Amino acid sequence: MIFVDRLDAGRRLAAACSTYRNGWPTPVVLGIPRGGVPVAAVVADALDAPLDVILVRKLGLPRNEEVAMGAIGEGVRVVDDGLVRVMGVTDEQLARVEEREQAELERRVRRYREGRHPVDLNGATAVVVDDGLATGATARAACAVARAQGAASVVLAVPVAPPDWEPQPGEDADSFVCVARPSGFFAIGQWYRDFTQTTDAEVRRLLGLPSE
Repeated sequence: MIFVDRLDAGRRLAAACSTYRNGWPTPVVLGIPRGGVPVAAVVADALDAPLDVILVRKLGLPRNEEVAMGAIGEGVRVVDDGLVRVMGVTDEQLARVEEREQAELERRVRRYREGRHPVDLNGATAVVVDDGLATGATARAACAVARAQGAASVVLAVPVAPPDWEPQPGEDADSFVCVARPSGFFAIGQWYRDFTQTTDAEVRRLLGLPSE
């Protein structure tokens, strides 16, 4: 265990991101729902930056949904063609997974935006935050969404990641901030004492939306 909970992780990640406070271009903090939003809220408060969500969904393997073969976001699709080929995933299987996750993505757009437009990223530094990285497929899609929405630069910031994971500069993120990269990495939750699932209600509260 490294972190007590997501708030503790957010405080420690915020300290690691302190160089972006009052920086230029202006930082905007984007949490990946659901678990990344409590972490992102602490970072946004510390940086005195706007907080928003960046909506992406992992495309899990048909027989092991925890392993990502890609991800989709608002107008972005990322697929690991090599993994799809090695695991024998058919076009029909991929389409079914993508259809299901697209429906969930659209549900979250309705739930977390309520008709509001995303925070304007044009010319901004987008600080994309999650509660950790495993394969990085979702984070890569989130960075692609931020770039497509006009961010001048993209920072990927997480509390914990595998020791050998690196972003692809110019494609994933321009900078990578990570508090801990422990050996023996198996899953994000193993590094938290409390890794309770974040609810939609908590995400809405952190975004300043009314309770349902």
